[in-house]
Parts: sequence; structure tokens; C-alpha cells
Amino acid sequence: MIILGIETSCDETAASVLKIERGRFFILSSIVSSQIDIHRPYGGVVPELAARNHIINILPVINQALTKAKVKPAGIDRIATTTGPGLITALLIGVETARVLAQQWQKPIIATNHLKGHLYSSWLENKPIRYPALCLIVSGGHTELILMKSSQSLKKIGATLDDAAGESFDKVAQMLGLGYPGGPAISKLAKTGNAAAFKFPRPMVNEPNFNFSFAGLKTAVLYTKNKLPKIDQQTKADLAASFQQAATDVLVQKTIKAAQHYKAKTVMLTGGVAANRQLRVELGQAVGKIKASFIVPPIKLCTDNAAIIAAAGYFAKPSPWQKLTADPNLEIR
Repeated sequence: MIILGIETSCDETAASVLKIERGRFFILSSIVSSQIDIHRPYGGVVPELAARNHIINILPVINQALTKAKVKPAGIDRIATTTGPGLITALLIGVETARVLAQQWQKPIIATNHLKGHLYSSWLENKPIRYPALCLIVSGGHTELILMKSSQSLKKIGATLDDAAGESFDKVAQMLGLGYPGGPAISKLAKTGNAAAFKFPRPMVNEPNFNFSFAGLKTAVLYTKNKLPKIDQQTKADLAASFQQAATDVLVQKTIKAAQHYKAKTVMLTGGVAANRQLRVELGQAVGKIKASFIVPPIKLCTDNAAIIAAAGYFAKPSPWQKLTADPNLEIR
């Protein structure tokens, strides 16, 4: 099976051609047109700007993906496109493009959940996944724990009650004047900082559930920063390192608690924040101690791309192109 994936949920215009053969996944092409430089002056994504640039980029990106994969439209078996969650103005560009292509090429179309794309990115590694499995999806807009009893049996067992982990990284970076995107900036600065310099809270780690909260941690950083008489570069690095350690501790401890409770045999880490090296290392070490398998995709598959959307499209059923709609608040069901 060959699937064309299309992703426009936020500020990345992406297309990918994915081949699935005998249960193994092969990325024939993955093209991503980034808008980071366009949105950086605003300190975040501007929905209208994102949509305009998706309009400009979407067809060239799809053409590049097909050309690199050496696949013609006739060779495509289905089209998978992100229908949510995300920015409605951005989602509509991908949805409408997919609708037109599905109609013109007479191909089945798959409405794909962006979060499921992150979840199924683990399948692109072609590693054995033993059940029950637990997936931590951690990104700019979401922090969720998904229990899997099979490849298509999904149950959300935990989520953030306020800010997502990635959102807190962006906001702390903004407090420290590090610019956008905040995650990579915090991670880079934290390398020269002392993670024990500031005692930030680990919200909800002792609560008898698997939910998260990062608003209080973010606020603690703000109050601490405002009380400091002087903030030099080393102090900024210490703040970044202490914050990153606190956020990592919360994510690791809650995930391991859930994995032990449900006796998970595989633990997966996915989403944009999964690109954070410290989180990758510390969660991997913690999973090893409970004798479970650990899967984390390469960094290029953690951030938004269309290969993960095509992967999710493999596990879903086609929809009539006439009924395809964008849902900015789509959840995993």
C-alpha cells in the first residue's frame, strides 16, 4: 500500500509518500516547508499568516513529495490528511486540497487525527510493539498518556489540566528573552546551566491519577525571575536548566507510574517535545528499569511532518471526500 500524507495543522506545510509492505513502513519521501522564520518576529504562530503560506506551499510540497518518491498519482492507494486538532485556518488548506485531489484522482481519503499521527510515528521505526503499550504524546498543544491494548485500541488515561508541556517551554523561553520556538532555545541554554540552582515544583507527581499540570511550574519560574536583583547569562542558563529538569521529572514520573499501573510492555515517547534530548534520555533510562521496551522516533519524526499522518492513515478507514471536515478540537477516541 502507498499512502500520500498531507499535514497543515499549524505552521508546517508537509507532504509524504509512505509505503507499507508486509507490515513494514518505508518513507519514500517526506517534505516539510517550515514557517519558523515567518512567525519568529511575532513570538508565536499567527493563524492568518500560517494559512496564507500553506496556500502558497501546499501544491509545490506535494509535487516534491511525489517526485522524490518517484510515484505518480496513479500509484497512490489512498490520501491521508490531518483534519484536527490544530488551527482551523491552517487545517482547512490541507483538508480542501486533499478533497480536490481525492476527487480528481479517484482515491480513497482518510481523515486523520494529528495526535494519532504522533502516536503512530513509533511504527515508522519498524520495531516490535508489545501490548499493553503506553504512549506519552507531548507537544506544544497537548500532553497526553494513551493506553493501547492493540494497534487500534486507544484509551486516553491522562492529560494536562492546563498548559501543555511544550507551551510551558515556549512561555518560559519568552520570559527569558530566548525567542521562538522556545523548546530548542531552552534545551540549548540549559546545557550550560545548573539544574539544581532553583527548586521549582513538580506539579501533580504525587496525585493518584495520570494527569499533568504545568501552569504552576511556569508561574514559579516567573516569580523566581522577578525576585532576582540581576539576571546575567549564567542565571538565565540556571533558570532554563532548573525548569527543564522540573518539567522532565514530571513527565518521566507520571509516565512510569502509569506504565507500572497498567503493566505496560512498551512505552513510547512522541510529539514535538520528544525532540528534547534530556527527556529522551531520562525516560529511556526509567523505562529500562521497569523492564519495558522503549521506542522514541528520530527527532525529524517528532516534529510536525506528513509521514506520521500517512502512518496514522494506514490504521484508519476511508471517508467519503464530500464529508471530510476540519475539527480544530478533535480528540483521540
